[in-house]
Amino acid sequence: MEHTKNTPRDAAEQKKLTSRINRIIGQLNGIQNMINDNRYCGDILIQIGAVESALQGLGYQILQEHMETCVVEQVQQGNTAIMAEAVELIKKLK
Repeated sequence: MEHTKNTPRDAAEQKKLTSRINRIIGQLNGIQNMINDNRYCGDILIQIGAVESALQGLGYQILQEHMETCVVEQVQQGNTAIMAEAVELIKKLK
């Protein structure tokens, strides 16, 4: 289901999201290096958990933005079916 966003992200929000993604990429590169260096499994698993947590935080941030902008705009325009989509997105994020 492809939708266009009526309210574009401002430059500060885009920079914030990009920064979070870059930190996650750095964490993933660190895990790859740990594997290449044959590091202790427990240490690698701890870092994997940290990446999962970081990704989930990013997802919740984008979900909040979606609910506050896209969903609100659609409901205000009379499209209450957007709520079903929002619920499905929440389910996929967990």
